[in-house]
Amino acid sequence: MPRILLIDDDAHLAAPLASYFARFDCTLDSAQRPSEGLARLRAQDYDAAILDVMLPEMDGFALCREIRAQPGFGDIPIVMLTARGDVMDRVVGLEMGADDYLPKPFEPRELVARVQTILRRQRVRAAPAAPDTLLRFEGLSVDLTRRQVLRQGEAVALTSTEFELLALLAREPGTVFSRDDILNRLRGQEADLYTRAVDIVVSRLRRKLEPLDCIKTLRNAGYTLAAAPAPGAP
Repeated sequence: MPRILLIDDDAHLAAPLASYFARFDCTLDSAQRPSEGLARLRAQDYDAAILDVMLPEMDGFALCREIRAQPGFGDIPIVMLTARGDVMDRVVGLEMGADDYLPKPFEPRELVARVQTILRRQRVRAAPAAPDTLLRFEGLSVDLTRRQVLRQGEAVALTSTEFELLALLAREPGTVFSRDDILNRLRGQEADLYTRAVDIVVSRLRRKLEPLDCIKTLRNAGYTLAAAPAPGAP
């Protein structure tokens, strides 16, 4: 049963949300302060975290950045709860490494759906990768089954969204994907999505893949993976 951590200082939110998540076979724990949430993440294995933007001690953006810096659980999927209509909250959340966002107030069913989506993306299978699910390029390999990425032989920690973007490009190297193509393929068609989100995720992914320079921008067209196949790769 997936275990989710909610970090939100609204004392009246946790109990009803926990009951609702239980209906979908998910355990929802809660913390009202970032320090308590970080302590829980260090002590317990969680499958995802939900962070409110407005928190005591530090805001949700700083907390997201702090979580991403942790070696033990820094790749945990994160959903940010943002102010309704505040695009800047969403931009900053994505820049800090959040995988998804949901404006407040929200419907519990939509929050569950968002969490279920990133859990499906994050799920790691123990079986060895089949040949057609291991994509190998010069200096880069993408294991679609295990959701693992190696850069020059070293593992790279990616968020769920970063991995999905890289996998999309790696499945069709040389194909140019527009920002709208990427949004629709990764997140589904949603009216409140905006193309700057793609630029933010691409920028983060490029930094993590350095010194490789394999994600190219085609002006007014989109992005493509420009990487030569590894020797012996199919």
